Amino acid sequence: MASSSIGSCFYSNSPLTPSNSASTSTAHFALSFSHTIFDGSTNISSLKKAAWSSSRTYAKFDKFQGDNLEETPNTSPVETQEQAVQEEQQEEDDSCLPSDLEGAVRQSSQASSLFVSAGGMRAIVELLIPQLQFLDDEGAQAELWELSRLFVDTLIEETGSQRVKAIFPDAGAAALLKYRWKDAAFGFSSLSDRKPVEKEDEIIVMVVPDYQMLGYVEKIASDLSDDPPRPLIMWNPRLISEDVGVGINVRNLRRYFLSTFTPVYSMRPLPSGAVFRCYPGLWKVFYDDKDRPNRYLLAKELVSRPNAEDLEIIFGEVEGKSDEGPSLFSQAASIFSSLNRFMKAISK
Repeated sequence: MASSSIGSCFYSNSPLTPSNSASTSTAHFALSFSHTIFDGSTNISSLKKAAWSSSRTYAKFDKFQGDNLEETPNTSPVETQEQAVQEEQQEEDDSCLPSDLEGAVRQSSQASSLFVSAGGMRAIVELLIPQLQFLDDEGAQAELWELSRLFVDTLIEETGSQRVKAIFPDAGAAALLKYRWKDAAFGFSSLSDRKPVEKEDEIIVMVVPDYQMLGYVEKIASDLSDDPPRPLIMWNPRLISEDVGVGINVRNLRRYFLSTFTPVYSMRPLPSGAVFRCYPGLWKVFYDDKDRPNRYLLAKELVSRPNAEDLEIIFGEVEGKSDEGPSLFSQAASIFSSLNRFMKAISK
């Protein structure tokens, strides 16, 4: 299967990783999302084209706000060139972050393609942002389905596979989307189908599988491990539940099952930073750049996913390097300000 490379700023230490590549800087644009009722003819491009801005912006996760930079009048060519050089230098730390949600989905699909092309069998893509976590808002599910289609379509383009199967959480959603996406280049099924995967299917994508359907997920994963083994990608799974009624043994079994998957893409905003991973790169922890609003600085790279203790240590070290430690009030204000910016940004 063919695969195109990602312009990222990561280096790999994984046995499945292709050769290291230098980081590249790309232009970032602001994109504002609107919740639109799904009507069959709706797609991501038509929903978003009107929101593209010709102004270049360098905000990272907060760039979803679509705030445009003010143009500088009467700028000479020399000044413009010097400004461009400065901008390129400023992008070094966080240039690997996506410029918008649609870009993140495409980037995650490219990472999945690299993983599959390198021989990987089980992958997880997780976009841990409220817009894809809280689906009760008007139009939220419609946008989620459209983003999932963008992921699968991009995966087909990147891998060249002609037999990709998308498995949706329930039969109703699968039937509805199959009816509305008559031009889709992939197959449809649901977790509860009698035979969700055919022998001819080459790559399987599970779209937002729920923890209540974990038994079906595990069975499909087990079947795909048989000869010939085929790749399984879980897109934004929700397989962990902290419900009181769920015993610790069940939780441990779920976590063990998830541990057999490789997080090929993870985007998780924090109150004052972000955790990011794009295969084949390392895990990256970013913190807010106090001198440049809506920009991040790289705090640390790790081989494995940082846990809560790791993040506490990393952010503690960052705070210790500052000349003057922030007061409790300023810390709280910074946390709520950063979270508020992000919530407003991705909800548009």
